[in-house]
Amino acid sequence: MTKTFKILSALLSYPTKELQEAAPEFGAILKEEGLLGKDDVLQICPLVKDIINGDLMDLQERYVLLFDRTRSLSLHLFEHVHGESRDRGQAMVDLKEHYENNGLFLDTNELPDYLPLFLEFLSTLGLKEAKDMLNQPVSVLAALAERLRKRDSIYERAFISLLAIADARSNTEVVKELLAQEDDDPNDLEALDREWEEEAVSFGAGAALQGQAGCGKVTGMVERLKAQMPAE
Repeated sequence: MTKTFKILSALLSYPTKELQEAAPEFGAILKEEGLLGKDDVLQICPLVKDIINGDLMDLQERYVLLFDRTRSLSLHLFEHVHGESRDRGQAMVDLKEHYENNGLFLDTNELPDYLPLFLEFLSTLGLKEAKDMLNQPVSVLAALAERLRKRDSIYERAFISLLAIADARSNTEVVKELLAQEDDDPNDLEALDREWEEEAVSFGAGAALQGQAGCGKVTGMVERLKAQMPAE
């Protein structure tokens, strides 16, 4: 069990009171586990502190503007690779089957390419296998980190941490292609409506892309993480 992946999963999920209550323990856990180097832990700490000290409603509004209303920052990984093509559906099926083969069964409203869910799954694997899987979307992660950097977003730090853990380096040409895609404005509501006018790719009975997709899952992630913390 790799707690670092669970922490990064929680940090990239929709902010909740439960997350704020658990976050003060994150720094000590990251240092103890040692998957991130000392400097890497220091660079993620401002995001942890921001979530601890921020007004919850402000944190939630920021999250929605970034990850729910900005398609170019979507936390659904296949969105950046396959868009709405049929290839995305098959990739979803393959990833879901991989989860199930390793004992993780999804609710019908969970899309398997949702990054916090993907990271929680990685936390259940051996470190080598987890890194092998993390290496696969590394260019997408690098592109997201760059988009967040341009917005001066503190969430860039979570992606820097993931890139530090990955063994593979991002493909420069692939990153350029991803960054060449239009970077939408979350405040342009007309453009947002045009982007999402077609029905979102569904996955399983009743599944749909939901804005605040992490809202329900983050509580479970945090509770599982708190259960693994050493007793005081």
